[in-house]
Amino acid sequence: MDGTVQTLFPELKPYQRHRLKVSSLHELYLDEAGNPDGIPVLFVHGGPGSACDGNSRRYYDPELYRIITFDQRGCGRSRPHGELRENDTGELIADMEKIRQHLQIEQWVLFGGSWGSTLSLLYAQSHPERVSALVLRGIFLCRQRDLDWLYRDGANRIFPDGWEEFLRPIPGGQRERLLEAYHERLTGEDELARMGAAKAWATWEGSCATLRPDPGGVAKFSAPHRALALSRIEAHYFINQGFIAENQILDNMERLADISGHIVHGRYDMLCPLENATSLHRHWPGSELFIIREAGHSASEPAIIDCLVKATNEVGRDLSPVS
Repeated sequence: MDGTVQTLFPELKPYQRHRLKVSSLHELYLDEAGNPDGIPVLFVHGGPGSACDGNSRRYYDPELYRIITFDQRGCGRSRPHGELRENDTGELIADMEKIRQHLQIEQWVLFGGSWGSTLSLLYAQSHPERVSALVLRGIFLCRQRDLDWLYRDGANRIFPDGWEEFLRPIPGGQRERLLEAYHERLTGEDELARMGAAKAWATWEGSCATLRPDPGGVAKFSAPHRALALSRIEAHYFINQGFIAENQILDNMERLADISGHIVHGRYDMLCPLENATSLHRHWPGSELFIIREAGHSASEPAIIDCLVKATNEVGRDLSPVS
């Protein structure tokens, strides 16, 4: 990669928006931007339960890429909002394949961070012939140790003040089973308890996401509409260990033997510790690992943006037809 510092590409409006019915219950929102004849790239957002926004389209050269973004089941502009029924990892993988078929794409690049890296890897392991390259950030392998780090013992040692606020909605006798206690409140009938738990959950995650404090980012995480979907869907997935087997991703990395990958990870990532990325890199000979020394987890941190944009530029050069 060259030494020029890269920033996000200019804001870009979609040239086409879609509503895709993927089950009798769920309808996905997706849009396309950039070059309709360009290299297809799918932005796979995090959470689970987060959503895409305008910046999701800005990590790629719009003259080079056909940029596809979508909101996963139950979040963002997909409907119904916050829905947990018919919402698991296998169904999200199937949704991605339905999007590919709907848009008549033969192969695409997957660009995913955090949970988006998890889902991108799982899709690639299920459909390796459909993936031309992977650009992944903030690797999350969804093992029990990764969940325990954030919700039992790990990040609480770095952010003990934020952890106290996170514990506040849960009575002392229930804190040994914190995920279950949160799930009970987030799916319960008490609306005040549900919204209080959602705000506390999202605030904890947002507070751990950046190297430097970012009150604006925390406020975005904890806005009621976003916080409710994020917290409900994350709790639903995490009490079910992501609906995957323990260590499933690393155990199946041989399926990606012919796929190249860029792994971008902040050294001071407090949501997904760097060991996630180094372990993935060891199991994936076709990958390059970029450890960003001045960054945490967030895709909005300048050094992370720089590396991600350089990665998509490099992938674009590699995949562009020779003139």
